[in-house]
Amino acid sequence: MSREAQQPHALNHLAGQTSPYLLQHVNNPVDWYPWGDEALEKSLRENKPILLSIGYSACHWCHVMAHESFEDPAIAQVMNELYINIKVDREERPDLDKIYQLAHHLLTQRSGGWPLTMFLMPNQTPFFGGTYFPNKARYGMPSFVDVMRQIHAAYLNHGDAIKEQNQHLMEALASTNVTAVLGHQINYQPLDVARKQLESSFDFELAGFGKAPKFPHPTHIERLMRHWATTSAANAADVRALDMAVLTLTKMAQGGIYDQLGGGFCRYSVDDHWMIPHFEKMLYDNGPLLAIYTDAWRATQNPLYRRISVETAEWVVREMQSPEGGYYSTLDADSEGHEGKFYVWQKEEIERLLTREEYRVVEKHFGLDQPPNFEQNAWHLHVFVPVAELSEALSQSDIEIENLLVSAKAKLFYARETRIRPGRDEKILTAWNGLMIKGMAVAGLYLNEQRFIDSADQALEFVKTVLWQNGRLLATYKDGKARVAAYLDDYVFLIDAIVTLLQARFRDQDLVFACELADVVLTHFEDQELGGFYFTADDHERLIFRPKPLTDDALPAGNGIAAHVLGRLGHLSNEVRYLDAAERTLKAAWPALMEVPYAHNALLLALEEYLDPPEVIFLRGEGELLKHWQTSCTQQYMPRRLVFAIESGGEKLPGGEINATPGTVVAYRCSGTSCSPPISDLAELRC
Repeated sequence: MSREAQQPHALNHLAGQTSPYLLQHVNNPVDWYPWGDEALEKSLRENKPILLSIGYSACHWCHVMAHESFEDPAIAQVMNELYINIKVDREERPDLDKIYQLAHHLLTQRSGGWPLTMFLMPNQTPFFGGTYFPNKARYGMPSFVDVMRQIHAAYLNHGDAIKEQNQHLMEALASTNVTAVLGHQINYQPLDVARKQLESSFDFELAGFGKAPKFPHPTHIERLMRHWATTSAANAADVRALDMAVLTLTKMAQGGIYDQLGGGFCRYSVDDHWMIPHFEKMLYDNGPLLAIYTDAWRATQNPLYRRISVETAEWVVREMQSPEGGYYSTLDADSEGHEGKFYVWQKEEIERLLTREEYRVVEKHFGLDQPPNFEQNAWHLHVFVPVAELSEALSQSDIEIENLLVSAKAKLFYARETRIRPGRDEKILTAWNGLMIKGMAVAGLYLNEQRFIDSADQALEFVKTVLWQNGRLLATYKDGKARVAAYLDDYVFLIDAIVTLLQARFRDQDLVFACELADVVLTHFEDQELGGFYFTADDHERLIFRPKPLTDDALPAGNGIAAHVLGRLGHLSNEVRYLDAAERTLKAAWPALMEVPYAHNALLLALEEYLDPPEVIFLRGEGELLKHWQTSCTQQYMPRRLVFAIESGGEKLPGGEINATPGTVVAYRCSGTSCSPPISDLAELRC
């Protein structure tokens, strides 16, 4: 159940919002405003600073600060007396989040996070910031009230110093955007350097990059897998790159960051062993991870990766797809006021639910014979002993062990379903839907699971019907309301999803839609002078800064995905404008690519296919024979190959018209601007 259902009487200005995160605060004694003219004009009129609080509905520490401070009438009184208080959902307003996270970093020289707590001048320029502040002084931090009083005193007494700091901050923000198109020769160097940088931070014992907290970093894994695929094609396979990728995928799949009963990945692990997660499940993590595990199965044929892909996709369909077709945003970390309560177990409960034979296997497999691994009094399921080792220890075959695990996990899953569930944020975000549509299309195509393709179709149809209005996208939908002008990510993630879904099932109207989206990107987001793309459109609300993000963070960078998909769409549709825009973006981003390549995987995807254009294979035919050709051309992991199987006499073929006679398939293969003559022999096609 959504939290807003429990908030019938608003005490502030948040009533009527569609964001579940904002509606969680509708009964706070804090006089919250949503971001908008009313609050901003009030700050200017009354010469009061703004307290800006940014978070999201599944954020554990956002909940903690809300319970400790925002629900406390005494703390709320101080907030109301000293500040105009604005609450922002970072998922609905990623533009504000990007600006103020970057400002926080520049002001404090520390990474940000959520909740983000920023103090702004009435002109919206920040002059102090932090993340979580406790209600009482602890953790080496002052109390929230002390911070607020000190910041307000500085605002009143040190205005000149703050104005000078604001000027320096605005200059620093401006310097983060590309300032000139440099005439560098684009080359392979960043691809090779990124591979070395990833290895230098890799944990060869426990997998992943760096120490706890450990994040999945699907962009890093994708980079390693693509590097391996590229070197394999050159007969100089970098097996170590693949080893790093599959070790990480295996450790995560066996860890507690993966829901061993219900499928899907949590946000991150709080320990080095991937054992105990921060329990929120985000759509934007699971879309890319679904694609990565499917690709890893294609590359290695490891059945573990296929199982993880299927279970994750099934979780998406079961729990994250709305009846209208779009995908919901997140599942909360908390239930009944406690993080992880829905997911953890007492071993006596497990023993009661299972047969003696099932429990004998589960006990060792999930480490129930080990000390409790969650807060010293419960067990969170994590693979301690893999099946192969269990077979030897228990003198049973792998098949017997697997069958017992399947039956046991089914019983535990259905028992868990009777618990009080974590909250679900039922916003439907265009950008995140793009990521998941792509993940479901990849899984459906390469695992031969039509139900996942159908799911992706339903989500795309929802976006086209509800979120595409008057030739522009909207970013968010909930409770029958589509709102907020879409951002760069919304457009380019959706184009990427469409190009992927077209390979699973071709529809010429979707190719037309992708080109319409691309035209909006070029018209309203591109920096025509310097190259690259702004995060917000040219007719977006004016903010203190218009970022042009190049670096991947929790999501791949919009500029990188823009350059990548415009390159692919340019080759697919023979549209030179798209290819030129992709090239301008790479030139604009070149200094950043050379400085820290591994932090720019999305741009590296575009760079890779700029230097070596993708191979595009069009197949024309009917029925099972067409499917056979498609399977032959897609069974290997070849990330630079695009295969479009198009039924004869139906959809239009991009770039020209070829038809197969009944009972045959005809193909042509293109690379860059050249295409082969039609091919009617599968052996000659050499897939």
